[in-house]
Amino acid sequence: MQVKNNYSSDYYIQGILQKDRIILSKAITIIESTKQADERLADEILQACIRLQKNSKRIAITGSPGAGKSTFINTLGKILLDQQQSVAVLAIDPSSSKSKGSILGDKTRMEDLVGNSNCYIRPTASNSNLGGVARNTRETILLCEAFGFDYIFIETVGVGQSETMVKNMVDLFLLLLLPNSGDELQGIKRGIMEMADIVLINKSEEENKAAAKIAATQVKHALHLFAASEKDWTTPVLNISSIQQTGFQELIHKIDAYFLKIESSGYKQQLRKQQDLFWLEETILQELQQAFSSNKNIADLKNKLQKKIIENEINAVQAAKFLVQKFLEQP
Repeated sequence: MQVKNNYSSDYYIQGILQKDRIILSKAITIIESTKQADERLADEILQACIRLQKNSKRIAITGSPGAGKSTFINTLGKILLDQQQSVAVLAIDPSSSKSKGSILGDKTRMEDLVGNSNCYIRPTASNSNLGGVARNTRETILLCEAFGFDYIFIETVGVGQSETMVKNMVDLFLLLLLPNSGDELQGIKRGIMEMADIVLINKSEEENKAAAKIAATQVKHALHLFAASEKDWTTPVLNISSIQQTGFQELIHKIDAYFLKIESSGYKQQLRKQQDLFWLEETILQELQQAFSSNKNIADLKNKLQKKIIENEINAVQAAKFLVQKFLEQP
């Protein structure tokens, strides 16, 4: 994405401080831009935002397609808005690998949030980035936190790999399952279950009550098999219905208890420092990959080696090592 920009970083920073949503959206667009001039401007905006100490609650909402993530966010968001809290929703949509188009349909399932002056929704196409996570989601979180939102929700695609990336952006990880989840526990990756701070059996309406209770019991048993986390928090499993809005008061109580625990113990600050270091490593890898991929000499050599691999003249590992060595030898 490329945008025409004639403003300095101060324009965006002051707009964010003054809670101007239009300028916030423009700043996010700058961060998403691929223009080199915008990249420098984005760095200045982000650096200023990092210095603004805010206390937003960053919460990931994940679950398989059909788990009702958007409807859940709509219900929880409305309750928080009614309590005079402000909410930002970053909805990461799946994109077509061919057309790069995005569904961007989350707003239609968040009708109670759209138009509310205390809520900001930013659907972002994943554009086939690693794990379906939009490339600049973490930077967008920093801008929204500097803006002063009380809660920042990140809704993931729910494809598996994205959850690991999102876990390193948030304070609280919510996993949504369905009443029949007990039958599909084998298909749920152990890592995702271990990452969950709260597990919710959604769509626990009256007609699904028996199945929902069984699913909750099975999930609790599965969680008991995992080692205790360093934050000393027992993952609760709750039955909720986003449509009937049941179970949400208990959920909010659990969320409040979780943040009280990690903030009073100092774990939240420690967690965010660990996440900063994680993204340092990730960004180094991304920058190296970008430099490697954009080097014309390396690209030409790579094409020649690919032909040799196909013709069994060289193996892939040997070719890769040769390419990297040639890249490092360049002035």
